[in-house]
Amino acid sequence: MQLAQDARERALTNPESFWAEQADQIVWHKKPTEILKENSDGTHQWYADGELNSCYLSLDRHIEEGKGDRLALIYDSPVTDTKKTYTYTELRDAVALFAGALKAQGVGKGDGVIIYMPMVPEAGIAMLACARLGAVHSVVFGGFAPHELAVRIDDSRSKVVLTASCGIEFTKVIEYKPLVDAAIEEATHKPEKVILLQRPQAQASMQEGRDLDWHEVQQGVEPAACVPLAATDPLYIMYTSGTTGKPKGVLRENGGHAVALNYALRNVYNMQDGDVWWGISDIGWVVGHSFIIYGPLMGGCTTVFYEGKPVRTPDAGAFWRVIQEYQVNGIFCAPTAFRAIRKEDPEGELFRQYDVSSLKHIFVAGEKLDSPTYHWLHELSNKPVFDHWWQTETGWPVTAPLTGLGETAIQVGSTNKSVPGYDVQVLRPDGSQAEADEMGSIAIKLPLPPGVAQTLWGDHERYLKSYLSTFPGYYHTGDGGYIDAEGFVYIMGRTDDVINVSGHRLSTGEMEEVVATHSAVAECAVIGVSDELKGQLPVGLILLKDGADISHEALEKELVALVREKIGALACFQRALVVKRLPKTRSGKILRAILRKIAEGEEYATPSTIDDVSILPEISDALTEAGITKKG
Repeated sequence: MQLAQDARERALTNPESFWAEQADQIVWHKKPTEILKENSDGTHQWYADGELNSCYLSLDRHIEEGKGDRLALIYDSPVTDTKKTYTYTELRDAVALFAGALKAQGVGKGDGVIIYMPMVPEAGIAMLACARLGAVHSVVFGGFAPHELAVRIDDSRSKVVLTASCGIEFTKVIEYKPLVDAAIEEATHKPEKVILLQRPQAQASMQEGRDLDWHEVQQGVEPAACVPLAATDPLYIMYTSGTTGKPKGVLRENGGHAVALNYALRNVYNMQDGDVWWGISDIGWVVGHSFIIYGPLMGGCTTVFYEGKPVRTPDAGAFWRVIQEYQVNGIFCAPTAFRAIRKEDPEGELFRQYDVSSLKHIFVAGEKLDSPTYHWLHELSNKPVFDHWWQTETGWPVTAPLTGLGETAIQVGSTNKSVPGYDVQVLRPDGSQAEADEMGSIAIKLPLPPGVAQTLWGDHERYLKSYLSTFPGYYHTGDGGYIDAEGFVYIMGRTDDVINVSGHRLSTGEMEEVVATHSAVAECAVIGVSDELKGQLPVGLILLKDGADISHEALEKELVALVREKIGALACFQRALVVKRLPKTRSGKILRAILRKIAEGEEYATPSTIDDVSILPEISDALTEAGITKKG
């Protein structure tokens, strides 16, 4: 405990010295001498004069240290009944060859590459190949609809799109190529090439002159070497939902990212060289970047690459089977997955069929860990269960126990204490610091530690406005909560209109824009309501245009289909409720925070700015009648 507290204090009192020490833990092509630099706009640069390569750190350097025969990646796909392993040497060779193929297609340092692929090893190989060349990859989750992919193609101006013929959801084959073709058709920017991995489950058509076969494109090419990159050169763009329809392209730099992930792997997750680590996520999310690919491989671990679900692939014992089979030492997962397992196997009968003694602990993040799920999981597994919190923008944990430094104390309901380098505070609307246990806005005092995004791709002004303008001198997280007297942080939810559906961060504002395109909709508000299984689900409140001739049931069905088409099935938009009026301020702003409280059955103070107080009981009655309002 004392080691952890000392680390927190040293990182805050002298961040430059602390992070210089952490930089010594990774291998640099050119070791930095300029550790921390403040820019005039309040942002910072870490290790500005250093040079390194993230692919070299993940693969080549382990081989040079004599660990080439160690397992680097285990691919386990219950949906295709496929298993495959790669040693560090085998993975390096595959990555170098594919990097050579990209290079032969004109991809080089600074070029954008979109990766729209399922959880197959080739997706991880593609990421590392981009890192090897200094190309900037942007992985787009395979569940996104063509419009969402088109927006990302346009914003990233990617030279090449890497994809596969299909992904698989349980037993359903989802063909990716038609989605990619539709996205490119819609996009203003046209990528030069599409490189396609044909999978046995679906054969995709190829467009002559543009589309190339994944395996054929690698024939006869020279494997590519690692390109030395500045620490401040971009590694990847990760798009995250904002409060408008346009996603924010979070930009991750190579240097601080490598230092931060190495620190987190060792000190937060207590994973050591040679351990087996399983980040249970998808490479389309930041967890997949940080703790399926880069973090565990940089740390010399074996990483499990899983193409399956917590249930129905084939059953709720799937996770425990993987842990036993590969002797997994640590896992990271969203609470949604464990709620699904609990629903299918509440008494743990399937759990008891497996030996999970190799497991040190279980980490969860991505959404709030509810107490019933925590107690069920802890009592069933007899393992420490740690909730922790971070964001796409931070790229690594903000609050977490430092298990690598012997810290195991928790408070159920809390995401634990700040990780060294993060000065987490709770601020009142006027920017003053809240007292212990007082609710407010969660903010992080500048400077932010290495690895946290310092800009958005092609839109620095939006970064400054979104994160640094609300509270000068602080990064505004967009989350609300409080800190208790012992320093434990409690995250209570977003203060904007971004919700977590099964750990996926989605914008209700974006859903509103889609819903509003329906010819019968005059106005709408989409709010997130709590759901026992998925954490949160969106619900649309709809005002019809005068004279609209459509039944409520038909409208709901059409709106569900519309959101599915424009955003994707992962939005889980399933309810659309027609109401007579929406509560607004006198200036015309919809009071979404009040709507959320009504839907959750929570008490609320009627704001003085509301234009008509009588609307609130109307909305409450409508939500209750529809079975949406929770019991208070």
